Amino acid sequence: MRYFEFNSDYWALIKAETPEQAIEKYIEIVADDYNGTLSEEMQEVDRDYALVIHARVESKDGDIENVAETLKDFNSPEAGIVAITSELC
Repeated sequence: MRYFEFNSDYWALIKAETPEQAIEKYIEIVADDYNGTLSEEMQEVDRDYALVIHARVESKDGDIENVAETLKDFNSPEAGIVAITSELC
């Protein structure tokens, strides 16, 4: 799995197999309209960076997941959101 950070209208960190899949997930989950510049506003980041960001994410009620849950969630094989701006929570 690869990790992509978006600095578009809304910040997000997404795991996906390809940059194209990351853009699809961003449009599907974060921003429902595509302005054509997402590939320019996206950068691939390494796994360790993504894991640290994911581990620091708080749930909607302000709690932080325990280590086992964090790793299980992070290592799941599905593409999706690793972290997202609090504006969208």
